Amino acid sequence: MRFKKLDLNLLVALDHMIETRSVSAAADKMFMSQSAMSNALTRLRDYFDDPLLVQVGRRMEVTPRAEAMRPAIRDILVRIEATIDSKPEFRPEDSTRVFNILLSDYSLRVLMPTVFRLLDRYKSSIRLNLHAQTDLPQVLLERGEIDLLITPEHFVSNDHPTALLYEDRYVVVAWAKGKFADVTMDQATYQSASHAVMVPPNAAKSLETSLLTQCGIERHIEVQTFSFTNLPHLITGTDRIATVHARLAKLLAPQAELVTYPMPAQLPPLRQMLQWHAYRDNDPGIIWMRELMSQAAQELP
Repeated sequence: MRFKKLDLNLLVALDHMIETRSVSAAADKMFMSQSAMSNALTRLRDYFDDPLLVQVGRRMEVTPRAEAMRPAIRDILVRIEATIDSKPEFRPEDSTRVFNILLSDYSLRVLMPTVFRLLDRYKSSIRLNLHAQTDLPQVLLERGEIDLLITPEHFVSNDHPTALLYEDRYVVVAWAKGKFADVTMDQATYQSASHAVMVPPNAAKSLETSLLTQCGIERHIEVQTFSFTNLPHLITGTDRIATVHARLAKLLAPQAELVTYPMPAQLPPLRQMLQWHAYRDNDPGIIWMRELMSQAAQELP
C-alpha cells in the first residue's frame, strides 16, 4: 500500500531499524534478507532525503530526523496492530492468540498460578508469553510489544488506562532458627540488622526502598539480588533479614523456615495494577484477559 508515493511497508522496516540500530538485526526480525533490508533503507533515504541511520564506529546511530519520526511511526503501527488484532468477539476456547505480559517475579509467583488455573477452567486455547520486568516497561507498552503490564501503582504511566488488581503490604522476614527468630522488630532492631534486598533492573530503587527512605529509614545491606522470590531463601540459615510482600512471605515461609514481623514503619499499601495501551481499550481479547486477571486477583487468599 502506498501513501503519498511511500510504500507503507517501509515504515515497518524503518521502525525495526531504529529500534535495533542494525540493518541485519532488523532483517532478522522481519524474516528478510540483509540485502532486502539494505534496499529498503536506500528507498527510505531517497524518500525522506535523509540518511536516517549512519555508521558510527562499529554500530549505527539514528539521525535527528529519524529520532523525531520514531514516536509517530510507532504510534501509527500500534494503531494498525490494534485494529487488526481486534475482532467483533473473542472466544477464548477457540482463539490461538498470544498475549505478551510483563511482570515481576513477585507477580509471577503470587498471581499467575491462579491465572493459569482459570485458563484451564475455561478450557482456553490462548497462549501467554511472560516477560521479565525491565527498567522502562512503559516504553514496551507504548511500542505495542507487550499487551498487559502488571506493576505497582507508583510505576504506571498516566497515558494509558489502568485497573487495580489487588493490594498487599510489606513485612519483615527472618530465619526461624536464627538471631531474629523471637525479637521485637522495632526500628532500631530493623536498622541495625544486616539486610538482603532486591535491586530492580538498571540499579533503580525498589518501591519499598523508596518508601523506607521517605520514612527516614536506612538499611545495612549485605546482599543484593535481582529476584523478590529468592530473598526469603537467601536469608534461611543466616542472621540476615529481608523486607518482602506479605502474600509472598505467606507462600514461602513454610519452605524457607521463616518468621514474619510487621514493618517498623507505617508504609502505604502496595497497590498492584494492570495496565494496557489506550488504543486497545476496546479490544475484546484484552478485555477478556483483564477480566480474567481481575477474577484471579479476587480468588487470591
